[in-house]
Amino acid sequence: MLYLVRHGSAGVRDDADPADNERHLDAVGLRQAVQLAERLSGLEITAVVASPAARCVETVELLASSLGLAVDIDARLFEGTDIEESWALVEALVEHDEVAVLCSHGDVIPELVRRAKGRGMEVPGKAGCSKGSLWSLEWDGERFATGTYEPMR
Repeated sequence: MLYLVRHGSAGVRDDADPADNERHLDAVGLRQAVQLAERLSGLEITAVVASPAARCVETVELLASSLGLAVDIDARLFEGTDIEESWALVEALVEHDEVAVLCSHGDVIPELVRRAKGRGMEVPGKAGCSKGSLWSLEWDGERFATGTYEPMR
């Protein structure tokens, strides 16, 4: 099983600000991080991995803490990363039987879902990529068989 999380709400993006990657979660994003931790904390998750952006790390910190895990930072989840690099991370995790939570951005998450769908993943229901949302991807040993989308409010 693999869980893909788009970072929680973090105010207004400012592409002109070189420190925009240090933008922190706002009140809505903090609430989404709590909901995410409540939703996943009872599961047997073995790894929590986040983009280096502060908003991604903050989205999964509470969850990782509740599971007794550290948040691993991986640049392959950073905004603008080539899909081949991000997909290589996904493949490495499932090949090692990790049950992982990956927190990334609004460009990376849809590309990973699109790649999984292109390889046969069924999505029985609503799809999306709102801030703070969660994709649960079930691995059948050869591919992601199903993907379920849940927004966090």
